[in-house]
Amino acid sequence: MTEVAGARGDAPAELSLAAEFDRPARADWERLVNRVLDKSGGTVDDLVSTTYDGIAIQPLYAADDPAPPAGFPGLPPFVRGARPEGHVGTGWDVRVLHTGPDPAATNAAVLADLEGGATSVWLRTGEGALPVPALADALGGVHVDLAPVVLEPGEDYEAAAEAFLGLLAERDVPAGEASGNLGADPVGLLARTGRAHGTDVAAALAARVAERYPRLRTLVVDALPFHEAGGSDSQELGAAIATGVAYLRALTEAGLSVETAARQLEFRLAASADQFLTIAKLRAARRLWARVLEVSGAPGVPLCQHAVSSPAMYTRRDPWVNLLRGTLACFAAGVGGADAVTVLPFDVALGLPDAFSRRIARNTQAILLEESRLSGVIDPAGGSWYVENLTDRLAHAAWAEFTGIERAGGIEAQLRSGELAGRLAATWQARSRRIATREDPITGVSEFPDLDEKPVERPPAPSPVDGGGLPRVRYAQAYEQLRDRSDAHLARHGARPTVFLATLGPLAAHTGRATFAANLLQAGGIEPVNPGATDDVVAAFAASGATVACLCGSDAAYAEQAADVAARLREAGATRVLLAGKPGEYPGVDAVVHIGCDALAVLTATLDELGVRP
Repeated sequence: MTEVAGARGDAPAELSLAAEFDRPARADWERLVNRVLDKSGGTVDDLVSTTYDGIAIQPLYAADDPAPPAGFPGLPPFVRGARPEGHVGTGWDVRVLHTGPDPAATNAAVLADLEGGATSVWLRTGEGALPVPALADALGGVHVDLAPVVLEPGEDYEAAAEAFLGLLAERDVPAGEASGNLGADPVGLLARTGRAHGTDVAAALAARVAERYPRLRTLVVDALPFHEAGGSDSQELGAAIATGVAYLRALTEAGLSVETAARQLEFRLAASADQFLTIAKLRAARRLWARVLEVSGAPGVPLCQHAVSSPAMYTRRDPWVNLLRGTLACFAAGVGGADAVTVLPFDVALGLPDAFSRRIARNTQAILLEESRLSGVIDPAGGSWYVENLTDRLAHAAWAEFTGIERAGGIEAQLRSGELAGRLAATWQARSRRIATREDPITGVSEFPDLDEKPVERPPAPSPVDGGGLPRVRYAQAYEQLRDRSDAHLARHGARPTVFLATLGPLAAHTGRATFAANLLQAGGIEPVNPGATDDVVAAFAASGATVACLCGSDAAYAEQAADVAARLREAGATRVLLAGKPGEYPGVDAVVHIGCDALAVLTATLDELGVRP
């Protein structure tokens, strides 16, 4: 509202920009929506969706939807950002990941990334990745006093730290200029490998680093193991906060103050293509950690946050769609206030990324920063009734997860007992059901697949050093396994497995369901044979050479012809008959495919029937 003076010098009046319009009410909106949905038999309640944390996402949020005050940017609880100015003027830290074992190739790629706009370097070292002794070679020509270096050394974090600190001394980098993170993460190692790694060595290292290098962090609270095991956002956050608390305990026992200990930690969280949940997760993480530090006696230290585009969401099939997923994740990370952002290259699920994919990943951030000016606004999501409400709901769900972990003895006890793994597995099962039924569609894989796509090939990436810990999953993996079966069949027989679309009635009557069936079949690597409108569909089936058929037509056509055509198709050699339509019982039909059906089960059974071996 703005006060304006009247034309004759009257007292200031309140200006209402919508004064000539009726004030809308939620009930008015619901009435209009229900009028539209009533045509298809639905109501406004059908527009409500539920997250894996049980949070109901409403179709409309307004000023009367409750959410606590978010505070101010740069002040506790830091929901609106860790700094008062946000990332205005500087942008967030554009961090690039390098996992290759060849020091010369890594060095060339690192220099290219820094020249192309990256502002920090993330190096995976140790078994299967860059050898620790080659660290100096990989960072040749890199001004480590200007470009922060973040290590991911696995079990060799002590040796990697010594190598990096030696490099700083060799290059005469002033202790006050060294920045980055040495990457110690004993809890993350336990989560990944199932083997215990005491925190005492990491705590002693942090005490030594904190004394001399004020800008260099020692520990990473890596939440990716919980995310990649299929966990929900609150499970990821709860485990991350519990890990952070475990590190606080270890560091303070090593002699550090709570404030100094907190400044030794960096939190690594997944950013997914669900932009609003990602925004809420990053904001909720800051609020949760602020509460921990408030009760620990260091309320003024904000959480240092590194967001990484979700490895679980990347696909091997139609990997070009990963460009869109990475862009959405980066957008959400930037809006959510992440201090550093890593957009994984679109081909990361296929092997070692090439120069082109790394360049595109960098440029994704450059476009959002330089052209879209995404960092030009402090907390752009602040004040959104939806985001503020979602942030609050997610924070409460994550706090419940965190306190549950603490009551059970802490994060390490939960990992050793397998209780946390069980909760993550239950979420993964729920997610798998929604993926199988395509309630959570995966574009290019479970929806709109392209069987003629040219394969994208990359050199194999080093195998992650896991085993015995939490599993790594990718959302598309079950469909991709079916496509692999199809590819192997194609290589052996020179053709893909096929299903004949037995179209009933005129073109307009069967096109929609034939298109639906074709899309579903292709998700399993099955080539649909569509004769279009034909006078004798059974003869066309016999001529096609297929052994499985799918009836496609209108409900009226099914009522008149489905049973007869199914029987005739079997007489002509069909070993399995499907039907694309509403769920129901149809004589002679083995399975009905429809929106919400278990597509994975249908496709697996069909490939089995066609003799397509795993």
